[in-house]
Amino acid sequence: MARDLPSDYEIAWHSHPRFQLVYGAQGVMTVDTRGTSPGETWVVPPQRAVWLPPGIEHRIITSSEVKFRTLYVASEAAKAMPQRCVAFAITPLLRELILRATELPVEYDEKGAAGRVMQLILDELASLAGLPYNLPMPASNMLSRICRAIIESPNDRITIEELGSRHGTTTRTLARRFRRETGMSFSEWRRRARLLRALAWIAEGRPILAVALDLGYDSPSAFSAMFKREFGLPPSHYRASAA
Repeated sequence: MARDLPSDYEIAWHSHPRFQLVYGAQGVMTVDTRGTSPGETWVVPPQRAVWLPPGIEHRIITSSEVKFRTLYVASEAAKAMPQRCVAFAITPLLRELILRATELPVEYDEKGAAGRVMQLILDELASLAGLPYNLPMPASNMLSRICRAIIESPNDRITIEELGSRHGTTTRTLARRFRRETGMSFSEWRRRARLLRALAWIAEGRPILAVALDLGYDSPSAFSAMFKREFGLPPSHYRASAA
């Protein structure tokens, strides 16, 4: 399926009976998932995709105009694929195959040229390595409110001690609950949230210097080093990819 979505557009919570590949040939999306423990938020910059198993509730929010391309895969055809949510970098070959697939009829000839395109797509997908574009979300209301506030204001420097006092709990209890519900420490989670926001901003075309300063880094070099440590590539790579 091919759709062009406007900026600030939301596809509300829903699920599918098949596996789904959510791919943006252009633009930046956020995919929220629930129905797993923990739920997760995924940032999807251009030429990246999220693989969703059947029955996983999700919603999609665009932060720019998005050339939305999606594939639905029957379970019996996805035996070599992950059975969990995962993000992928889409190779140039796979990009062209996906674009071609969206032009084919729904009832295509499985034994003909269209069937060979589809099989090659599955082979290419099975060879991809996962990417750390996910942010685990807590289940409890208190921690969910804290996390959503951080996502909305990633440059807020509030400490875990201040959060504990604000929510009527001790720092140790809050830290323990945070790790139990997200699998990460508070500082690790906030760093990932900030860098995922940076990833989206850079993919939208914002200057790297402005992104670094907006997120409270003292210098672009310190920001770039942390970004590369988290995602394996410097921010300039994503700027070039977006272009």
